[in-house]
Amino acid sequence: MVNQQQRTLGESPAFLRILEEVSQVAPLEKPVLVVGERGTGKELIAARLHFLSNRWEGQFLKMNCAAISDSLLESELFGHEAGAFTGASKTHHGRFERAHGGTLFLDELASTSPLVQEKLLRIIEYGEFERVGGNKTLYCDVRLIAATNQDLPSLAESGKFRNDLLDRLAFDVLTLPPLRERDTDIMLLAEHFAVGMTNELKREYFPGFSTEAKEALECFLARDIRELKNVVERCVYRNEEAREISEVLFDPFDSPYRPIGQTNEPRPKHNVISLPIDLKQTVREFEIDLLNRSLTEAKHNQRKAAELLALTYHQLRGYLKKYELLKSD
Repeated sequence: MVNQQQRTLGESPAFLRILEEVSQVAPLEKPVLVVGERGTGKELIAARLHFLSNRWEGQFLKMNCAAISDSLLESELFGHEAGAFTGASKTHHGRFERAHGGTLFLDELASTSPLVQEKLLRIIEYGEFERVGGNKTLYCDVRLIAATNQDLPSLAESGKFRNDLLDRLAFDVLTLPPLRERDTDIMLLAEHFAVGMTNELKREYFPGFSTEAKEALECFLARDIRELKNVVERCVYRNEEAREISEVLFDPFDSPYRPIGQTNEPRPKHNVISLPIDLKQTVREFEIDLLNRSLTEAKHNQRKAAELLALTYHQLRGYLKKYELLKSD
């Protein structure tokens, strides 16, 4: 339990609001839906919900619904009887049976089939199910926490997800902020990952980041926490043991010897603009396109993007604020 709690790091207002919501809903015997982009810490939030609940002494089991096929997923969740299918030589107890009295976390819920969704609905409503190949009704006491990085209401409207299941799951919905909305947590997470990598390398201590390295990390628009973790751990292991980290390698593929990819796509031609045009709107769209291209080329490192456009870092920040690209990037 302690390890799970320690890894849930953050001091930004957006993240603290989520932790407060977790504390409020954790003691309730209700399903919870955790929504967020990849790498926002959905599994850690699910673990926090479990360990802050009255079920903390029970099992906390996890299942990635997108990791296996639908047929195997049904068996993994609900179990199967001996002889239910070829290779089923003995009875298999599924995750719901094994999580009795505890919590089951289902990640990537949007990828489940209609059959699995129907069974999930029944188990949420009545706590009952049958194993695959069986006809005996079984009962379990499990709190369900589900997670997704997709918009389930939209999927429900298009018929790709059951509306009634969504209603049962959405007693409360925790929507996690992406890392780009948690800029004040960057260095907190970076130092945590650096210390962890230092311990893994069995070094005596972490010497810290230089001022330049801190500035570079704070300007780095990581796509998710995993990417930030990779960047920091790479810096630590490449750095000499007792020397302060002064350089940050964001792109491990960055090399003058990197092979240039081949493409059959024709080179883009300069656009021929027909008059009349809205000059201000055209210039706006052109500048936004250049800003986005430079950020992509620089792997979202704003200092490198500024260099690509022959701008200072502060000039680039001014353009990003002008076009409201700081949050949408």
